[in-house]
Order: sequence, then C-alpha cells, then structure tokens
Amino acid sequence: MDERAAETGAATGGVNIMLRLEGLTLFAGMVMLYATWGGSWWVFALLFFVPDLSFLAYLSDAKFGALVYNAAHSYMAPVALLTFGFGLASPLTLSIALIWLAHIGIDRALGYGLKYSAGFGFTHLGRIGRQKNA
Repeated sequence: MDERAAETGAATGGVNIMLRLEGLTLFAGMVMLYATWGGSWWVFALLFFVPDLSFLAYLSDAKFGALVYNAAHSYMAPVALLTFGFGLASPLTLSIALIWLAHIGIDRALGYGLKYSAGFGFTHLGRIGRQKNA
C-alpha cells in the first residue's frame, strides 16, 4: 500500500484503474442488457440520474450525506432488485435495476466512488472536486 492510500483510504495505482474499469464494464454491460431487453430509452433517460438525488442528504451533514449516498450507490440494493425482478418476471423491476446498475457503473468509471463521512469529495477512489490535489 502506498503512502497516499494509507493517508486517504483511497485506492491508488493499478487498483484504482481496475476499479474504474470494472465500473465501465458494469455500465456497458447493463446498457447492452437494457438494449437487448428492449427497454424504453425514455425511461432510461428519466431514471438514470435518480440515484444522484441522494446527494441532497448532504444538506443535513456529511455523515448522513455519505450514508444515504453510499446506500444509493452500492451494488446491494440494485442487485437485490434485479434478483427480485427475475424471480417475479417483472419487466419494470428489471428495467429499474439495470438502469440503477448502469448509473453506478458510469459513476465508478468516472471516479465518483463511495463517500467517506469527511465530505462529498472524499471517496474510495480518491479525492474529487476542486480540492482533489490538496
């Protein structure tokens, strides 16, 4: 583990690249599945940024903001929803899960990782925002 990773708790180097490539793979895979599924692109566009509404929790404080943001940007809920959607053969449930996972994938590919309670700019993929080199 390099010194920067030890100080920030963020993935660096090849591990950071791998995590971002995983995100890109998830995004591409979910978009391809959604296209194969024949989902409405209007629904996709309408729902794609819904998980980002979770950042509004930061208006309360950083700790609560990180908790809510991470809940909306972890794989647990959308994978459970995907499983539930397959089990019930529910097209809408499957569509929502695919869109949600695509959103998480592109966020990770762009470096928007899970948040630490220190503030929105502190992520498991490194610092983001204006102060990222501080």
